[in-house]
Amino acid sequence: MPERMKNLNKNIIRSITVISVLFCLLWLVGLGWAVGEYYAGKPDKIPKATVTKKAENAKGLTIVALGDSLTRGTGDESGKGYVGDLLDEIKKKTKKPVQLTNLGIMGQRSDGLRKQVQQTEVQRQIQKADIILLTIGGNDLFRGGQGLMDFQSGNIAAIEKKYLDNLKYIFGQIRKANSTANVFFIGLYNPFIEFAPGKEMSKVIRHWNYDSAEISAAYPKIVFVPTFDLFELKVNDYLYSDKFHPNAKGYRLIAERVAALLTW
Repeated sequence: MPERMKNLNKNIIRSITVISVLFCLLWLVGLGWAVGEYYAGKPDKIPKATVTKKAENAKGLTIVALGDSLTRGTGDESGKGYVGDLLDEIKKKTKKPVQLTNLGIMGQRSDGLRKQVQQTEVQRQIQKADIILLTIGGNDLFRGGQGLMDFQSGNIAAIEKKYLDNLKYIFGQIRKANSTANVFFIGLYNPFIEFAPGKEMSKVIRHWNYDSAEISAAYPKIVFVPTFDLFELKVNDYLYSDKFHPNAKGYRLIAERVAALLTW
């Protein structure tokens, strides 16, 4: 083959190679641009599962407990009460870190809680809560035993009206500070059911519970938790020596009932 022909073939092959490389580079650049435009226009298409999962796991669960001596766990020698028992149950069910702030006050009535939820620091605690636990009303009704003496008088109706007004205000403040937390409002039981006026007192307590449940239902994500039936048949088995507060077994019953309402 003449030398001139060989050089021509080499030039043709070299040109074809260069053109192929250029086309390949252009294709890669175009592919990169197309993918970038696709994901830029649809950010939801970018895989984020790993990042989201880590963020969710990093976020803890915050519980705020409000109310009276039942929230403090009076009567449970371990000091845990239903709040502590429920905390143990929650820790078993979730891998998230759990933080508890117990703001219960012994002897507190609804008017006291009404003032408490107006406090700046209490509102701040409520605002960051995922779960809010609440016990109130027992001291309004029983008043250190005075309720047993005048439960048949007109005073009970007036006391209940004031209590329900306070309850509405308390729920309103909670929802104003935090619209998403699940609120579990623990109902009343009758510690005096085996006393002489116990059955009549039960009627009053059921009425209070019914009205309290109705008010709870008017607010989103506020759940009334009945406890009357838990203590009704064997009340003395579940009461502390003061015959008023629950003992460890009684608190455990309440905690189990609240735990059954939690969803994961």
